[in-house]
Amino acid sequence: MTFGVEFKNITKRYGTDPSAPFAVKGVSFGIEKGTLTTILGPSGCGKTTVLRMIAGLESPTAGQILMDGKDVTTLGPAERNVSMMFQSYALFPHMNVVENVMYGLRMSGVPKEAAHTRAVDTLRNVGLVGYDERMPSELSGGQQQRVALARALILEPGILLFDEPLSNLDARLRRDMREEIRAIQQRLKLTVAYVTHDQSEALAVSDLIIVMNDGLIAQSGTPQEMYEYPGSEFVAGFMGEAMLFPGEAGPDGSVRLGPLQITPKQAVESGAVKVAVRPEAWQINHEGLGVKGRLLKRSYLGSFFEYTFDTALGNIFVVSPDLTNVLDIGVDVGLSLADHGVSVVRAA
Repeated sequence: MTFGVEFKNITKRYGTDPSAPFAVKGVSFGIEKGTLTTILGPSGCGKTTVLRMIAGLESPTAGQILMDGKDVTTLGPAERNVSMMFQSYALFPHMNVVENVMYGLRMSGVPKEAAHTRAVDTLRNVGLVGYDERMPSELSGGQQQRVALARALILEPGILLFDEPLSNLDARLRRDMREEIRAIQQRLKLTVAYVTHDQSEALAVSDLIIVMNDGLIAQSGTPQEMYEYPGSEFVAGFMGEAMLFPGEAGPDGSVRLGPLQITPKQAVESGAVKVAVRPEAWQINHEGLGVKGRLLKRSYLGSFFEYTFDTALGNIFVVSPDLTNVLDIGVDVGLSLADHGVSVVRAA
């Protein structure tokens, strides 16, 4: 396996005070060449610090950073073959689209005509044709995003970095742009490190997801592994919307959750466990089978209903795609579990 980026036991403390807390605590991982790795986590977990250390904008306190096998730990941003796309796009307001895109090449000494030709080709790659003379103020948010992406791509970086690139866009445009970024990454076989706090965004674009918490890697794996096989309460709760319930694992490997019996996908030791249940995993029946619940709240969201039930396990949040058999507030039902969307983790 060839890594475009490799972190070896990287720590980062801001300032010179030896008692200052670490923002990153002995983190090690590799980003395989030609793949997209998302670094995911809540605010303050260290993900942006990791991205800035890849870019050379921050220096690690200890550890080693390799790019294509070369030690770049002490090298600055200009000495690394890296481009970074920021949340704010950072377009020059006094330059038109093609001037913004060719700016990096011009600063590198590429002749104007050659830089212009490459800029037009790169804009075509991101789906912007006929916008060369427009000013940034004349563009929509999605179009500005594409210009910023073209400006990063034109430098043909070994590593392309994204820092919360879609957070300024509305929901529909976010979906379109994440699909566009993924398609371009796969078509050009780019090595990408992508930082976000949005779990659905990470699931949609990633080959590998690294979940960070409090300066440490909580877990890493493919999107499907992270969603279906969380290794801790934190990851189970963070990767999608899951509710955690106390359960008990028996010597036969099964787990009791109230009146329900669950067969975990992975072996668990006997004793107290936590059962993480996605809202879509609950199945509603009118025979009262399973966990008995009374409907407290109902919300219609177009393609599904959101229900909240009062049960002996506490309030249970359920997402139901059934738009025909709509439940009335106060109705009593039974709640059982599907095979998907349920995982068992160690109790903290």
